[in-house]
Amino acid sequence: MKVPLQITKQEILTFYKRPNPLTHKGIQGHALIIGGSYGKIGAAVLASKACIKSGCGLVTAFTPKCGYQIMQISIPEAMVMTDQSENCITKIDFSLVPQAIGIGPGIGQEQRTQIALFEFLKNNKSPLVLDADALNILSNNKSWLDLLPENTILTPHPKELERIVGKWSSEIDKFEKTIIFSERYKVIIVMKGAPTFIINQSKIYQNTTGNAALATAGSGDVLTGIITSLLAQGYLPDQAARLGVFLHGLTADIGVQKTGYHSFIASDSIKNLGKAFLSLDS
Repeated sequence: MKVPLQITKQEILTFYKRPNPLTHKGIQGHALIIGGSYGKIGAAVLASKACIKSGCGLVTAFTPKCGYQIMQISIPEAMVMTDQSENCITKIDFSLVPQAIGIGPGIGQEQRTQIALFEFLKNNKSPLVLDADALNILSNNKSWLDLLPENTILTPHPKELERIVGKWSSEIDKFEKTIIFSERYKVIIVMKGAPTFIINQSKIYQNTTGNAALATAGSGDVLTGIITSLLAQGYLPDQAARLGVFLHGLTADIGVQKTGYHSFIASDSIKNLGKAFLSLDS
């Protein structure tokens, strides 16, 4: 296996876009977060909040009807559209044209949701981030992988990665399988872990930020929101993935100094996004 390229502040600053003093929300990108099901609306909340806290001009969340009030109260800055179903996503229907879409957090694996994901993938042309149950559904329907736009970003944790690329016998085997998968489908894979690696076909990146505090519920939903936001703001998919994992890790490095490792939760990542961005602007 080749030596990974390190994702450092110096490397990030080669493509990081500093704030434009003349910008407005209409040109800061519009992101769509598709997620949530009964009992798991929190995943859509975390992803949407992280998305708007990462600089996106507009964020719309698409959830089942049971998520409407929760989303509106939790994130007044986001717009909300709902599925026709009360408890799960059954038909992904929207009129807006987002610059990027993040799909998967908390959607569950109901049969109707699986069909909705298939119909969505058949028609979608927007840059895409796939996470959580969207990945689990794809792992059971691998022919659907051919529907993914080139440079789609997948963000699996180790078990989700195993379901997608197959079981591995060693760390080297894991990377080889992931590289083959990335090359075959022309997708970018964020291998969440300690540390996090990004596989973009023949390119391998290793993140240098983050710590054990990120091993907590909802952490992946936050990462999905961050990366989707960066995609919507015009970063190339490869750049959005690298900057996203760097910032996400940095929020834990900053936040853990006050919370400690045990008491850090995913919402703390969102709270510390501002300081993470300020560290790049300084």
